[in-house]
Amino acid sequence: MSGNVIHGGTQIGCPHGGRVDAAASAGSAASGVRLDGTPVATAAHAHAVTGCRHTVDRVPVPCTSVRWTPAGDGVLVDGSPVLLDVTAAQCFNAALVPQGAPRIVSAPQGVVCG
Repeated sequence: MSGNVIHGGTQIGCPHGGRVDAAASAGSAASGVRLDGTPVATAAHAHAVTGCRHTVDRVPVPCTSVRWTPAGDGVLVDGSPVLLDVTAAQCFNAALVPQGAPRIVSAPQGVVCG
């Protein structure tokens, strides 16, 4: 699988306009693997969503997290798969109900893994 590597400079949003941010795990922060000066995102990172305004019948049910499902044959950093802009993912609300795939608003160009 090939695509652009997701890192701290990649803009990601939930399907409802919220912002997705990766929080570095202790192990990956120590790895020192960076792209454009920011840590490379891996499956070990927790991805939180802020600013989601999704409602159902006028009741707020915002996206709160993203879970990624990386392919098993990709590049690893500290034993965790590196995330690409083509990696399967799903946004969830606080009750862990799926709410749609995140949207890669912008990914770094020319950084291809394959």
